[in-house]
Amino acid sequence: MTPSDKAIMCPFDFSKGLEFDPSLAELMARDSITRIRLPYGDADAWLVTGFDAVRQVTTDQRFSRAGIMGSDYPRLTPEPIVSPESINVVDPPHSSRLRRLVSQAFTKGHVERMRRRIVRLADTLLDEMAAQGPPADLAHHLSNRLPQHTICDVLGIEQDDWPRMEQYVHQLLSTGPDSRQSAATAKSELRAYFGALIEKRRSSPGNDLISALAAAKDGEDVLDDQELAVMALTLMLSGHDTATCQISNISYLLLTRPELMKHLKSRPDTLTAVLNEMLRFIPFRKGVGIPRVAVEDAEVDGVKIRAGDFVHVSYLTANRDPERYPDPDAIDPDRPSLPHMTFGWGGHRCIAVPLAMAELEVAIGRLLERFPELRLAVPPEEVRWDTETIRRFPIELPVAW
Repeated sequence: MTPSDKAIMCPFDFSKGLEFDPSLAELMARDSITRIRLPYGDADAWLVTGFDAVRQVTTDQRFSRAGIMGSDYPRLTPEPIVSPESINVVDPPHSSRLRRLVSQAFTKGHVERMRRRIVRLADTLLDEMAAQGPPADLAHHLSNRLPQHTICDVLGIEQDDWPRMEQYVHQLLSTGPDSRQSAATAKSELRAYFGALIEKRRSSPGNDLISALAAAKDGEDVLDDQELAVMALTLMLSGHDTATCQISNISYLLLTRPELMKHLKSRPDTLTAVLNEMLRFIPFRKGVGIPRVAVEDAEVDGVKIRAGDFVHVSYLTANRDPERYPDPDAIDPDRPSLPHMTFGWGGHRCIAVPLAMAELEVAIGRLLERFPELRLAVPPEEVRWDTETIRRFPIELPVAW
């Protein structure tokens, strides 16, 4: 089948609660992949929606992320948020080398040490919420602060600098048309900050993540200073982005779906499995992320992709593919375990998944243990949602207990 040559304009600005974007649902329902036009960039792109087709694109070396650098590629943000050296855009085999080295910082032992720090941070924040008393804003007390505190803490950033890190990340993730210069400045400032911090850790290692990354070796191969700085920037972005959104989103689902809350309270041993089912379900961002470019002709879903064409995949639609997940729009806590795409797929799957899952398990687990009678303090329709960035999450989550 040959799709229409006319690209569909896709602002992907839907931000109504955790409802699925109707425009994405419409694109999913098409027989084949579709040409789309995004708010920024000088070219159209193909949008791939089905699970198997997304898996093909994310594992086929004919589709390159590195190849997009230097072009005004189709995207949702005015300023590209990725750096050319980032593991998010480096292709195999170079990315395989980076992943081998970086994965040494996320071994079971390292993650367990980080988990202990996360527990201390979470308990401190929940102590503060309990001391204030209800009603309280869970987004302020836990969702926003725990991921920020965690990534800053595990990277070894001085506590006085944490507010500045938060401001830089918000500037980088903004979708506003006037945010290009502030985003570029934020990226430059973060690179310089991490460059200085890495120099300090090289001469005086600590128990932080940057020290662990600096010590990683594969034979004689190590990460150089520039690779370390970009990796720290990537972790800072993903540490704020994914966990902040998901703690709030998961909490919102539990607070508005009593059957899920009841399930977790009666079967706390299923926490990880239920978290993964909610992660599959949640539309955690708007539209699409980083595209790829075809480096040679290829066929996807019966459509010929020509060399030079940009290709976006939607992890959101892949997570709702009914051929992989029966009744995909339902949250089934007993759904048989199948890997989802919330953390990406293939060679660009998030390298810090062990840290992200530790944060979510600690945050939600400790929240339910400490506040078993937790409930929303306002009607669900009064919860305010983010509309300024590419993320989907409640800005405020008023709760009582």
